[in-house]
Amino acid sequence: MALIVYGGSLSPFVRKVCVVMAEKGVDFTIENVNPFAPPPEFLAISPLKRIPVLRDTDQPEPNALPDSSVICDYIEHKFPNPPLYPKDPFLRARALWYEEYADSVLAVTIGPGLFFQRVVKKMMKQQPDEALCAATLTEKLPPLFDYLEKEIGGREYFVGNAFTIADVTVGTMLVNFEHAGETVDAKRWPRLAAYGQRIHARPSFKGLIEKERPLVQRFRAA
Repeated sequence: MALIVYGGSLSPFVRKVCVVMAEKGVDFTIENVNPFAPPPEFLAISPLKRIPVLRDTDQPEPNALPDSSVICDYIEHKFPNPPLYPKDPFLRARALWYEEYADSVLAVTIGPGLFFQRVVKKMMKQQPDEALCAATLTEKLPPLFDYLEKEIGGREYFVGNAFTIADVTVGTMLVNFEHAGETVDAKRWPRLAAYGQRIHARPSFKGLIEKERPLVQRFRAA
């Protein structure tokens, strides 16, 4: 059996898949793909030209799956333990909602408004648009963090009493927020800040963050 994840580790969507694999103790390899200049063979398996894509060599061709949510659902069914999706139908739907919230509104706010400016642009030897970063931090992100602060409340996890795909996805977006040089304001959002620290201390997250941080810091210092 060989599971291959195509993408770059700094992508929150690639990290999402890697965290799911790590939580389940699944062996896999990563083949780096630059999403800004993908090779033709990658475009053949990624119709939307996005990372990640998973290839399961146990399956006959075509054996590639694009999209992080599709991949995580596949891994959940292929390796059901420990479960990362609740069995209860309502709780499962809630977990999928938080996944969608993180993959959509959080991603399109933190990504272009902070991470792309302060990390990706530095990788490309360009200067960040700090005016855009300031607007993201003062105007766009606060309502999103207000919502997450309310939703996490006094709970350890977003759904039920267990770590789920909701925590994987929200957690990975918060990693890129921190990679962009920011931290969740513990005075304004104390529950969300504490939640992020707990989630990022899990071995599945911690190992990835420790590998990524030196690379990010090098680019940001350039």
